[in-house]
Amino acid sequence: MSTGSRDTIAAIATAPGAGGVGIVRLSGPKSRGIAGAMCGLRLRARHAHYARFGAGDGSTLDDGIALFFRAPASYTGEDVVELQAHGSPVVLEQLLQRCVELGARRARPGEFSERAFLNGKLDLAQAEAVADLIAAADASAARAARRALEGEFSRRVEALAADVLAIRVHVEAAIDFADEPIDTLGGTQLRARFANAAQALDELLRAAERGRRLRDGLHAVIVGPPNAGKSSLLNALAGSDRAIVTDIAGTTRDLLHEVVRIDGVELTLVDTAGLREGGDVIEREGMRRARGELERADLAIVVLDARDVDAGRAAVEAAIVGVPQRLWLHNKADLLPGADGPVQDDTKESDVPDGTHLPVSAHTGQGLEALHARLRALAQREGEAGEGAFTARARHVDALRQAQAELAMARAQLDVEALDLAAESLRHAHDALGEITGQVRADDLLGHIFSSFCIGK
Repeated sequence: MSTGSRDTIAAIATAPGAGGVGIVRLSGPKSRGIAGAMCGLRLRARHAHYARFGAGDGSTLDDGIALFFRAPASYTGEDVVELQAHGSPVVLEQLLQRCVELGARRARPGEFSERAFLNGKLDLAQAEAVADLIAAADASAARAARRALEGEFSRRVEALAADVLAIRVHVEAAIDFADEPIDTLGGTQLRARFANAAQALDELLRAAERGRRLRDGLHAVIVGPPNAGKSSLLNALAGSDRAIVTDIAGTTRDLLHEVVRIDGVELTLVDTAGLREGGDVIEREGMRRARGELERADLAIVVLDARDVDAGRAAVEAAIVGVPQRLWLHNKADLLPGADGPVQDDTKESDVPDGTHLPVSAHTGQGLEALHARLRALAQREGEAGEGAFTARARHVDALRQAQAELAMARAQLDVEALDLAAESLRHAHDALGEITGQVRADDLLGHIFSSFCIGK
C-alpha cells in the first residue's frame, strides 16, 4: 500500500502511568515535518537529536530525544518518529495533542502494527506475536512469543502451504487427462506427497495447540452433577465470590469464566451447569453449553460429592470422553465421618485409570493445597515451551484443523479419482493456511485482531 496516501498517526507508545521516560510515536508522511516543527530541527535519519519540544505559543513542553526512521526502514514501513520525553502522563498528552495540532491524528488500537502488516514488514501471525510478547506472563511465554515474532510459526505454515499448492497443481494438471488412470499420471508420487503433507500438518497442529496453551494458559472446565460444589470450588480457587452458591440444585445455568494464577501459572477456569437427566428448558440449555465448552477443554475438573461419588457420575463420564486430561475431586470431604484433620492426597495418578482423585473441601479449604500443586503441575506440563516452541492463537488452531479436514477430504476424493473435487478441497486447505499469515484475509478479521492491541503499538 502507498505510504504517501495515508494519514499520519500519533500515539503514546509507553505504558500508562508515570515513568522515567515516555515515548510519543508518529507514523506517516507528515511525521518528519511535525517533529521538526516541534523540535525546531531538520531531523536526520537514524540520529538521536536532543531537542526542546515546543508548544504552539513558543513555550517549551519538555526536552528530550527525537529519533527519525525513514521509510521503508522502520517498524511500520512508513516514515516514523519517536519523541522520547519525561514519562509524565500530563507531558506526554501535551506532546500528543501538539502532534495532532500539526496535522497528525490519534492512532487506533494496534494501528502501528496493522500498518507494519499492510506494508509487508510483518505477516499476520508475526503481528499477533507482538501483542503476545507484550502480554507474556512468564519467561517461557516470552521466549515462545519471540520465536513467533521472528517467523518460526510463519515459516512452517508457508512451507506447508507450498506443499499443498504443489499437490493442487499436480491434481489440476491431471484433470486435463481425465481419461487416463491416476496411476499413469504420477499417482504414486502424488499419494506420497499427500502423506508427507498430512504428517507435517499433524505435527504443526500439535505444536500450535501447545502454543495456544502457552499463550492462553490451561483451559480447565469444572464439571459434575448438580449441587456437588462446583461453584464453591471456583470461588475457592479464585479467592472471591465469583459464582452464586446455594443449596438448590441447578443454581448455575450459564458458563462463568475466571482467569486465575496459581503460583505464577495462569489457568482459565469455567464453571458450568450441573449435568443430569431432565431439568427445565434453561437448565438444559446450560448443560448443552457445558458440553460445548468441554469440546475445547484441556482439562476437565470433575467435582463429585465425596459422600456419594457414584451419584451422577455416568452422565459426567459420557460428557468428558474427548477431554485429554481429567482431575477428579471428591468435594465436601469435611462432611465424611471422621474428617477432623487436614485432607491428604493419598492417590497417585498411576493408581487409577482415569486420572488423579483428590479429596477436597471447598468450604473449609481442606485439600486445596494439594489441588493447587496438581493444577500447577498440569499447567506447566501442558504449556511447556520446548526447543522451537512458539505462541499461537485459537484462530490459528481452528485454521489448521480446517486445513487438516480439507486435506483428508482431498485424499479421499483422489482415491475415487474425483479430481475436480480433490482440487477444490486442496484450494480450501491452502486458503485456510493463508488465513494464518494473512495471505488470505478479510477486513473484519484484521479489525478484530488489531483492536486488541495497545494504542501505541
